[in-house]
Amino acid sequence: MRLLPAILAAAALLLPALASAAEPTRFTVEVRGKGPDVILIPGLTSSREVWADTVKQLEGRYRLHLIQVNGFAGAPAGANAQGAVVEPLEEEIAAYIADRKLKQPAVIGHSMGGFTGLLLAERHPEAVGKVMIVDALPFFSVLVGGPSATVDGIKPQAGALRDQMLAQTPEAFAAGQKGTMTRLVKSPEGLEKAVAWSLASDRGVVARAMYDVMTTDLRAALPGVKTPITVVYARDDKAMGPMGAFVGQLYQSQYAALPNKTLVEVDDALHFVMFDQPAAFAKAVDAFLQ
Repeated sequence: MRLLPAILAAAALLLPALASAAEPTRFTVEVRGKGPDVILIPGLTSSREVWADTVKQLEGRYRLHLIQVNGFAGAPAGANAQGAVVEPLEEEIAAYIADRKLKQPAVIGHSMGGFTGLLLAERHPEAVGKVMIVDALPFFSVLVGGPSATVDGIKPQAGALRDQMLAQTPEAFAAGQKGTMTRLVKSPEGLEKAVAWSLASDRGVVARAMYDVMTTDLRAALPGVKTPITVVYARDDKAMGPMGAFVGQLYQSQYAALPNKTLVEVDDALHFVMFDQPAAFAKAVDAFLQ
C-alpha cells in the first residue's frame, strides 16, 4: 500500500505530458531523417507524396515532418469533417511545434500549404524560423477580383463555388477536377498523381478549405511579419500567354509590404513547380535552407 501514493504522484506528473503531446486531429505526420527540423505542408487535395523528390533530397541532412491534411488524398476527414479548415490547421501545426519542442523549424508549403505557412509566420512568429511559400499569394482572390478585391466582395462568389462543388454529381466533380489539374501541372506523371489525389479527397473538406483560402486576406498583416520568407512562383509564357509577363509583377506587388522576403521565379512551370521543374525547385529549396 505504501507504493500507492508514489504511483499516483507519478501518474499525476505523467498525465499532463501525455495530454500536451496529444495526436493532431487536423493532420497526420510522418517523420523522416535526422538533423534540423523542416515541416512540409502539401496543398489543396494533395498527398504528402507531393514532396517525394524533396524527401530524397533532404532526409540525409534534415529531420522532415511530412504533413498529411486530413480529408485530402484519401486521408480520413477527422476534425476537418465540419467547419473551417485552414485556420484550425494552422493552429494545430503551431501546437505540434510547441508540443514536440521543435526549435523554430523551417516550413515549406505548397499552395494552400504555403498560405498556411504564411499564416503561421504571422500568428505564431515564435514557432517558425523561416518559411518557403510555393506558388501562393497572401490573398488568393486577387486572381478572381483583381488587386482591389476584398473579403466582403468575394464572399458571395466563394460561397457559390463552395456550394456548387458540394452539389455536383460524382461525375461532374471528377470532370471538374481533371480539367482544373490540367491547368496546374505540365508533367504527365505529376498530372496523373494530382488528379488521383484530388479524386480521392473528401469533397466537403476540399470545398470548405477552398472557401477559407478565398476569404482570408493576409495582405494588411505583411508589414508585421518579420520571419524570413521565400516565395517561389511559376511562370510559363506558352501556357499563360500574355499573363506570363504579369505573373512576376503580381507576386512583386502582392508581397511588396513583406519586409524580409526573397522571390524566386521558376520558368517553364505551372502551379506544381516540384513536378514541372524538379531541378530548379530542388535548387530553390537548398538555397532557402542554407
